[in-house]
Amino acid sequence: MNQFKYIKTNYFLIVTLFTWLSMSANTPLDSIAATTVSHYTFEDDCDVCGCGGSGGSMGYGTVGNGNFVGLRYIYQQYRSKDGIFNNSPWIDENFNTLQVWAQIPISDKISVNAIVPYHFHNREFNDGSGQNINGLGDISVLGFYNLISPRIDGLFPQQQYILKHNLQVGAGIKLPTGDYKRENNTGSVNPSFQLGTGSLDVVLAGNYSISHNEWGAGVLANYTFKTENQENYQFGNQFNYGFNIYRTFTTMKMRSFTPVVGLAGEVYETNKSFGLDVAKTAGNILFTRLGVETNIGKFSGGINLMLPLAQELNDGNVAAKSRLGIHLNFII
Repeated sequence: MNQFKYIKTNYFLIVTLFTWLSMSANTPLDSIAATTVSHYTFEDDCDVCGCGGSGGSMGYGTVGNGNFVGLRYIYQQYRSKDGIFNNSPWIDENFNTLQVWAQIPISDKISVNAIVPYHFHNREFNDGSGQNINGLGDISVLGFYNLISPRIDGLFPQQQYILKHNLQVGAGIKLPTGDYKRENNTGSVNPSFQLGTGSLDVVLAGNYSISHNEWGAGVLANYTFKTENQENYQFGNQFNYGFNIYRTFTTMKMRSFTPVVGLAGEVYETNKSFGLDVAKTAGNILFTRLGVETNIGKFSGGINLMLPLAQELNDGNVAAKSRLGIHLNFII
């Protein structure tokens, strides 16, 4: 996993660039200029752990919509060892999250992104028993500033075929609104079967996108600084990054169809309990991502599938299987 060691030691060099794509000659640039961060991940805190509130590598925004309110459903499937021994049995864990999310403009340069998640998770043990938890997760609120905004279509028609780009940076907090219980970790190596981290965390984010006519590409990154919760447990800081390419097809006025392909990665530092490192809690994972988004008038929707290409989670004691995201938004 040398490629992940390289990523981890160099992520601070790229955390201020990066993006969730969105642009085409057929999509208004003023909408694109407000596009949120993280198609794949600002998301979040501890997506691999399942208790993250912002969608992790699924991100904070979408292709083609600048400002919106909507719903997003995220499904994550994992297998974890039920115990600390080599012969401990494996269990299936399913993390389900329904989010109310929105991006609200404050000014031409500033927008606010908010995500309110509700989790309903379950896992099945080899003896036929299971465990279910559900409830409000950790609410995230981030502000984004457009350092570079593309020109608005129509002002400079001679510039129509010139490359256009957009740069956003942002910062925010994740609130400890989700319930954290130490007993949920008893007997399991996965400490993230939780509704929340129980901590007030700080998120820094950035995205950069570039487009020419119907084609676009973007890179994004975010870093979450996590603090100790009231039960003296601290999840490790998390770095998310992504790269995406897309092409927009416009079928008729106010309708578009956008396939997306990309890569997304997540790097997790070691957790701490009472200030001491918890063994086998660090990790990293690289996903491939396939998706499609469509706009019809004031409504937009999309579906995204993420599959692991390479991973080393909790010293091999946790394995991600798949991640699926579906959203429906109203453009404002």
